[in-house]
Amino acid sequence: MRATDIPRVYDPTKVEEKWYARWLEKGYFEARVNPARKPYCIVIPPPNITGSLHLGHALNNTVQDILIRYRRMKGYETLWLPGYDHASIATHMKIEEMLAAEGTNRYELGRERFLERAWEWKEKYGGTIVSQLKRMGCSCDWSRERFTMDEQCSRAVIEVFVRLYRKGLIYRGDYITNWCPNCRTVISDIEVEHEEVEGTLWFVRYPFSDGTGGITVATTRPETILGDSGVAVHPDDERYRDAVGRTVVVPLVGRRVPVVADEYVDPSFGTGAVKVTPGHDPGDYEAGRRHGLPVIKVIGGDGKMTDEAGKYAGMDRYECRAAFAKELEASGYIVKVEDFVHSVGHCYRCRSVVEPLVTTQWFVKMKPLAEPAVREVKEGRIRFVPERFAKVYLGWMENIRDWCISRQLWWGHRIPAWYCRDCGETTVSATPPHACSCGSVRLEQDPDVLDTWFSSALWPFSTLGWPEDTPELRYFYPTSVLVTAYDIIFFWVARMIFSGLEFMGERPFDDVLITGLIKDSLGRKMSKTLGNGVDPLEVIRDYGADTLRFTLVTGVTPGNDQRWFWEKVQGYRNFCNKIWNASRFVLMNLDDTDSSRPVGLSDLQLEVEDRWILSRLAGVTEDVTRLIEEYEIGEAGKVLYEFIWSEFCDWYIELAKLRLSRSEGTRRAAQVTLSHVLEQALRLLHPFMPFITEEVWQALPHDGESIVVARWPTPGEAVPAGFVAPDEEAQRVVSLVMGVVRAIRNLRAEVNVPAGRAAEVIVRASSPEAAAVLDGMAEKIAGLSNARPLRIEYGTGRPRQALASVVAGAEVFLPLGGLIDIEKEIGRLEREAAQARAELERSARRLANDDFLKKAPAAVIEKEMEKKRILEEKVGVLGERIAALRGS
Repeated sequence: MRATDIPRVYDPTKVEEKWYARWLEKGYFEARVNPARKPYCIVIPPPNITGSLHLGHALNNTVQDILIRYRRMKGYETLWLPGYDHASIATHMKIEEMLAAEGTNRYELGRERFLERAWEWKEKYGGTIVSQLKRMGCSCDWSRERFTMDEQCSRAVIEVFVRLYRKGLIYRGDYITNWCPNCRTVISDIEVEHEEVEGTLWFVRYPFSDGTGGITVATTRPETILGDSGVAVHPDDERYRDAVGRTVVVPLVGRRVPVVADEYVDPSFGTGAVKVTPGHDPGDYEAGRRHGLPVIKVIGGDGKMTDEAGKYAGMDRYECRAAFAKELEASGYIVKVEDFVHSVGHCYRCRSVVEPLVTTQWFVKMKPLAEPAVREVKEGRIRFVPERFAKVYLGWMENIRDWCISRQLWWGHRIPAWYCRDCGETTVSATPPHACSCGSVRLEQDPDVLDTWFSSALWPFSTLGWPEDTPELRYFYPTSVLVTAYDIIFFWVARMIFSGLEFMGERPFDDVLITGLIKDSLGRKMSKTLGNGVDPLEVIRDYGADTLRFTLVTGVTPGNDQRWFWEKVQGYRNFCNKIWNASRFVLMNLDDTDSSRPVGLSDLQLEVEDRWILSRLAGVTEDVTRLIEEYEIGEAGKVLYEFIWSEFCDWYIELAKLRLSRSEGTRRAAQVTLSHVLEQALRLLHPFMPFITEEVWQALPHDGESIVVARWPTPGEAVPAGFVAPDEEAQRVVSLVMGVVRAIRNLRAEVNVPAGRAAEVIVRASSPEAAAVLDGMAEKIAGLSNARPLRIEYGTGRPRQALASVVAGAEVFLPLGGLIDIEKEIGRLEREAAQARAELERSARRLANDDFLKKAPAAVIEKEMEKKRILEEKVGVLGERIAALRGS
């Protein structure tokens, strides 16, 4: 591309489509087993096939892409392995919603036809998020795209189940579980989200069976009284010492149940006595097992009352609650009723209130698997970044309960267990058995499927070919880093770690990089309910993918939540435009000859600003490299932004402009330095902003066919041979020039001197050395600030009627004679000072008022004190300005 071909305005849409297609065509993202190179592998956290791109995905995948592009440029054999998850519950909900719209349901359709519909849906909508990730510029190896229910991953899932079962680590039994009546399936403990809700606490009297008094218990769920099989008190509670061992009658039910003593009872809750309903409460279930109390199931999987509920059978659980409480009150069993705020579990997927139910389920025995996974982190073989999340992981793993892995769904990996209808034996096998050991061929497969997270737990090695010993598995496993949000440490990270250790014999990844959540500008979670969500694709359409990527990562600390501000988006869109405009300037000022190859820096007549920017480029290269290695990606982006916008564009380019029309030597040095610094800065920026960097880099003198596979810069490459960086002398000179130029610009702005109007400036150096430096740079200072005439002096004293500013190494004066009407300006400043003094007096009186100090909130008082401080400073500055204008 020639300089004249570069459009005046940057159009990200055209650039992004063009370059992504080119990158795919060239195969830059495809990885191979290459013993000559060190491998670097990331497996993508597989998004649900039901999903579409949200800001969390965008952040997480931008971070992964930055790491992959960086390592690719460093010469690693990089594999970013993409794929997506079958998402049992979420997909079931989508299909069932579709069936409901057609006037049918899965039970009418049947399992086989339902699965056909699910696969059809997956083929039509499942790849949506994949195409969206491509819009973001994600450099995944799409030739290796995987799906948790593809043939290879499914084989791995069945193999793991069979091995764990044969090892005694998977078992089946009846236990209290978390049941979602809406999704019609059990969910694990960590899939239950607890929320504080306003409820009611009923105090209900249970009469002793001998008619001599009774016990009052408190409950938030009177409908479960129908399933009571006991009343419990704490063994140390003196109030109920004589009641233990007696029986009470369950109100309205007539069932006689024992009063037992158990330490799980909290004596401070309610009356200190609780009803025991083993079929509908986890704590009651365990207490019931300890005391041999029967399990009575009065609520079914559909959330309706069962036949055990008598006349209430068929009622919705909440309808029954109201009716039963009303009858209790009418019969005189209600002692009192109170409002009560308590924690209620909800299904993480559909938000329905979870019902504890005793069901027959499959479980993974976790303690033997968790122990080595705990050691791996404690002994530092797996590192969490930030480190604080290791404590979160360990706190959960060290107190882990067995994992319920069966789900009462049809979409997913069906459990490889068959039951003999004749002898009842269970056969677990990777392939369907022909007959039971008893000889019967009347076998029926378990109808349940495995928890989605069971297959996701195998992702780092199942995607590389396990259980086969593939070259990819040997080369890329363990993977290098996992990038994920902190809200799935329990769901996914922990399970991958113990699965990798169990089946591969080593950790699945070296590092776990945790990203935070993205909230709205007020710090609220984004949701459809609040209407505060942001569609990343709209941001890409309006601002470009590079702007979105840079917005998401720059200035953000690993593991910390961030707020979404549209002002930040617009600021980084401006950064793209800044890069584009600076690049157009550089390209339009390069010689037409020999512009396709980089030009060396040696033998050029480098001036001090050339040496300064090259020294800074070396420093920035070192800093950005170190920060990416430390996963401080947000800080690396910030360093690049400051260097490109401020140091290169605002200072070096402006200094170079003064030389481009001068003699060949200094002009050529400026041209080459401009091109060199821009080219290397683009390579540093490429992992963050892949599209604009490729577009500009292709127009600059460069080595190689694409910036995607260009060499990552080194500090030594930034400077000429023999150049020692940092160049402290150049840094001192340019810092002094910058300070003086800023001071001149600020003084001119204070009295509204138009940018195009020349104005006299006097710069008084603080030392002869500083005077010599400033004298040597005087022409450039004058050119950057329109200071004409510019006098460089050394000494003391102050010109009359001049504004002054002190900077490191000099004092800058702007004589006002002839620039403004001094008397008029003094009058304006005196009026402004009088107004400020009046406001200051009011603020001081308010802060001296005892009533205000006693009654006002601390924040209001603090705000008033800050207001007073600002006014005092303003009055002082205005006084100095007036004195300067009067020449006193």
